Amino acid sequence: MPVRKAEAVWEGGLRAGKGVMKLESQAFQGPYSFPSRFEEGEGTNPEELIAAAHAGCFSMALAVALEREGFPPKRVSTEARVHLEMVEGRATITRIELLTEAEVPGISPEKFQEIAQAAKEGCPVSRALAGVKEISLEARLL
Repeated sequence: MPVRKAEAVWEGGLRAGKGVMKLESQAFQGPYSFPSRFEEGEGTNPEELIAAAHAGCFSMALAVALEREGFPPKRVSTEARVHLEMVEGRATITRIELLTEAEVPGISPEKFQEIAQAAKEGCPVSRALAGVKEISLEARLL
């Protein structure tokens, strides 16, 4: 399997400094700073990129799990919310909420929930982020 890469360059100190993150694929490049990470400033931040990775990974994991169970989805849409909070004086990702909606013909709500929970546990990004104390899932069948 391929190795994926991204790069970040930071210039200056914490509060006055600034940086740029970019993907090897060149599909994304964005500035980040103290305000964009710890306040509501313009630019991106590592947590937003983790959220994008988790949402994308989970959507794909759920789609394949549904398909394997005989319920190919029409659509899976996921929002990931990564919470960065201070814990013992250190910025910490404390929880991630996955909110997903899926159009899946012919599936019962109970079976959908069962498959969605298994996909959350098996998603490679969920597994990589297993150190996060809480990864919750709210799955809605449309």
